[in-house]
Amino acid sequence: MMTSSVLRPENIILDLVAETKEDLINELAEKLNSNGYLHDLEQFKQDIWAREDQVPTEVGFGIAIPHAKSAGVKSPAIIMGRSLSGIKYSSETCNLFFMIAAGKDSSTEHLKTLSKISTFLMDETFRAKLILAKDSHEVVQLFANAEEKMVQVDANDKKYFGKKLVGVTGCPTGIAHTFMAAEALKNAAEELGVQIKVQTNGSTGIQNRLTQEDIDEADGIIVAADVKVDMDVFGDRKVIKTSVKNGIHHAKDLIEDAISGKGTVLNQGNNKLKEAKEKTRLKQPKIYSHIMNGVSFMIPFVVAGGILIAISFMFGIHASDPNSSEYNAFAAFLGTAGGSAAFALMVPVLAGYIAYSIGDRPGLAPGMIGGMMATLGGSGFLGGMIAGFIAGYTILGLKKILKGIPESLQSLSPVLILPLVATFVTAFIMHFVINSPMAWINESLQGWLNGLTGSNAILLGALLAGMMASDMGGPINKTASAFGLAMFANHIYEPSAALMVGGMVPPLGIALATTLFKNKFSLEERNAGKAAYIMGASFITEAAIPFAASDPLRIIPANIIGSAIGGGICMALGISLQAPHGGIFVIPIAANSPLLYIVCILIGSIITACIIGVLKKPVYRTQDNTSEKSGNKTVAIEIKAV
Repeated sequence: MMTSSVLRPENIILDLVAETKEDLINELAEKLNSNGYLHDLEQFKQDIWAREDQVPTEVGFGIAIPHAKSAGVKSPAIIMGRSLSGIKYSSETCNLFFMIAAGKDSSTEHLKTLSKISTFLMDETFRAKLILAKDSHEVVQLFANAEEKMVQVDANDKKYFGKKLVGVTGCPTGIAHTFMAAEALKNAAEELGVQIKVQTNGSTGIQNRLTQEDIDEADGIIVAADVKVDMDVFGDRKVIKTSVKNGIHHAKDLIEDAISGKGTVLNQGNNKLKEAKEKTRLKQPKIYSHIMNGVSFMIPFVVAGGILIAISFMFGIHASDPNSSEYNAFAAFLGTAGGSAAFALMVPVLAGYIAYSIGDRPGLAPGMIGGMMATLGGSGFLGGMIAGFIAGYTILGLKKILKGIPESLQSLSPVLILPLVATFVTAFIMHFVINSPMAWINESLQGWLNGLTGSNAILLGALLAGMMASDMGGPINKTASAFGLAMFANHIYEPSAALMVGGMVPPLGIALATTLFKNKFSLEERNAGKAAYIMGASFITEAAIPFAASDPLRIIPANIIGSAIGGGICMALGISLQAPHGGIFVIPIAANSPLLYIVCILIGSIITACIIGVLKKPVYRTQDNTSEKSGNKTVAIEIKAV
């Protein structure tokens, strides 16, 4: 979309009457309104001021860009105002003003155009030409010329030739400052001969997304943002974290600091753990990432609901029932919050965020509605998973079909057309095709599980816990987790207990082994073992991954055997767990036999530790006690047995 489509001559005021910030915003907004770009002037001004209250929109260089996404906007537009004498905006006096009016659901193309205009303002010569422009048509032509000159510049002969940086920019509304900071970083990088890739977290979503390869190859990282940015992707790399305004004004300094190695490590976690998790994630089929996205959002509902119900049982098993002699009003409240509210949302949230993972934001509503259809139709957790995939892939299909629709309908697509059509398709398939057979499968499975006793129960517990420990986040682990959550959704809580045994035993068993058999581990591994105690007790199985990755033939079998024995004993004793996550923090209130449950975990952990102690070869240590002149240090040399 060309700039002229949103910056028109009638929306350019070269001789502003306003002398204060308030008068300025009123003058610009009223001009937009009189030109037919607004249908609710007061709503738009209210949204403009709400944005100003977050962070004033003056950006330096004598420029202010008041902007907002507002339901009061009829069609997106930019109005430019110029005051040669200057107007005190917030902390500085400005001469050029660009008020951006974007609809609440403006299309991606409109917002990209609005954002692109803001990047031109970074050029000092361009700003000078705007100050000297004689009429509004000359201003429009200046922007048109700038648009034509947007080309990639080769910086091979610059100061830092060969250096690479990555960056992220983001501001609260994601329209102007986000892209101005990105442009400033690119311009400064070009001047210094640095290659830079900047991810913009704007109002249209993430653009130019950084890949893991980009981050790994970068010589420095800059995050200039006033909104939350996912820092986990940077691992233990140094990051220069600053405001988006500094990104605009001090881009050159930021780039030189990044090249010189300045910054802070914002993630102090175990790097080997992160590398192992990333390798595991990359090996998994895409379907698992979609399922786990849904599960990760669902887990808090499961845990919160389970704990609230478990607390209600402390007042009596039937304390939530108004017809029982044990009835307690507070227990009834807990039961309602946990069961009627939290548990009722589990499957819709699962389905909604599976769909969100596949089809982005338009998939959320169809997915959640499909998940509720699964709940109402009796197909439960498994039906919810199916609903999420139906909704998500329906959205993807619709996006391809509607790609060529008129621009006037593009803003309706993500909020009306896509969710409405996808909801109908998902609900129809769930109601007429999926619910009946899935409900029958659920009932049959539930009946089989309820009838398990003796050796059958032991076998199931051993199988689930062993699967949980086998690949620690891989497809086998995911299959066992999905089964346990499906049973949990059907109020069968014994499999959840066995699964948490399978998740806690590997890190706890390895940690115990590093304590009991110190000669079998390096100093670095023994230190990691200390952290594994805490992580294992918190049901964070990933603490075992670095050990398994470095010695899979010994560690993985030990994990599986110890977990399977602990899980089998757990099922044999009929232990149930009403909060399938949280480790030691939920066991006292969510397990029906907390002490016996802890014993099961300890038995599995001890068996795992002993097997590791038998299978692993020792690490031979020699010491060179030669004193160094510089500090009389004793040098310990550790050599692993091959």
